[in-house]
Amino acid sequence: MALTAEVKDELARIKVTRTSCRKAEVSAMLRFSGGLHIISGRVVIEAELDTEAAATRLRHAITDLYGHTSELIVVQAGGLRKNNRYVVRVVRDGESLARQTGLLDSRGRPVRGLAPEVVSAGVAEAEAVWRGAFLAHGSLTEPGRSMALEVTCPGPEAALALVGAARRLGVQGKSREVRGVDRVVVRDGEAISEVLRRMGAVTTRVAWEERRARREVRGTANRLANFDDANLRRSARAAVAAGARVQRAFEILGEDLPEHLRQAGDLRLAHKEASLEELGQLADPPLSKDAVAGRIRRLLSTADKKAIELGIPDTEAGLSPDLLDL
Repeated sequence: MALTAEVKDELARIKVTRTSCRKAEVSAMLRFSGGLHIISGRVVIEAELDTEAAATRLRHAITDLYGHTSELIVVQAGGLRKNNRYVVRVVRDGESLARQTGLLDSRGRPVRGLAPEVVSAGVAEAEAVWRGAFLAHGSLTEPGRSMALEVTCPGPEAALALVGAARRLGVQGKSREVRGVDRVVVRDGEAISEVLRRMGAVTTRVAWEERRARREVRGTANRLANFDDANLRRSARAAVAAGARVQRAFEILGEDLPEHLRQAGDLRLAHKEASLEELGQLADPPLSKDAVAGRIRRLLSTADKKAIELGIPDTEAGLSPDLLDL
C-alpha cells in the first residue's frame, strides 16, 4: 500500500483555486468516506479518512467554502485496524452542510449517488470528484499482472456516478460488487496513468510509470527466455526423432541405398543435436540446409515405402507419442 499512501499524500497537498472544483471534491470526499448520520434526531456529518493530511484538507475546505466548523477525532490503531483513522465531524448545522454539499436534496432526502450539479459539471469537476473519492476510499496497487486503481463506494449509485466521471475523463472504469461491497476499478495501465494525472498525482504517476516499465521489461525478457528454451527443447527432440528414424531407415534398406542419401543419414546419426544448417556445413562438399533436409526426407520416404512392401514396421514405429507429435 506504499503507492496508495504516496498518492494520497500528494493529492492532499494540491492547491485548487476554482470554487466549483473544490466543492466537487468536498462533495465526493463526504460521500465516499461516510456521509450522514442521525444522532439524537440531528443530522451529523462524519467523514472517516486514513490520513491526517486528507482530514485537514477537508476541514479547511468545509470552513472556507461553507463557513462551518468541524472537529477532528483520531481513532487509534488496534485490532483489525493497523493504522490510525481520522474522523471529521460536523455536528452544528450538519443538515445545512448536507444540503450544501449535495448529501441531501431540496426536500431533505438522502442523495444516494452524487449531487446532480456535480454529476452534470465539466471535466475539471470530474477530476475533482475522482480526487475526493480517492482521498476518501481509494487504493493503488503495484504495476504488474493484477495492477489496479480502485475506489470503494458507499453504494451502486455512487459507483455509477464515479464511472460516469471517469468516462468524462476518457477513462473506462468498471463498477463491480465484491462480497457485498461496491467498487469502481480501473485496470488498464494507460488508464491508471491517466487517472493519476487527472487527479493531480503527477509525481507519484512518474514513479508508478517507472515501476511499470521495469516490470514490463523484466516480463518481456522472461517471455523471450522461456520462448528460446522451448525452441531449444523442441529442436533437440526433433533431432532425436530424426536420428531414430534414420537408424530405422538404414535397417530397412540395408545396402540398397543411394550413397548421397547414406551420407546425409550418417551426418544425422553422427551429430544428433546439430541443426540442419550445421549438418550442411559438416558435409563434404558443404550443402545447403534445404539440400540436407531434402536428402533425409527422401531417405525416410524410401525406407517407409519398402517397409510397406515388406509388411514390416516403418521408420516411425519405434518413436514415442510425444516425438511423433513433432
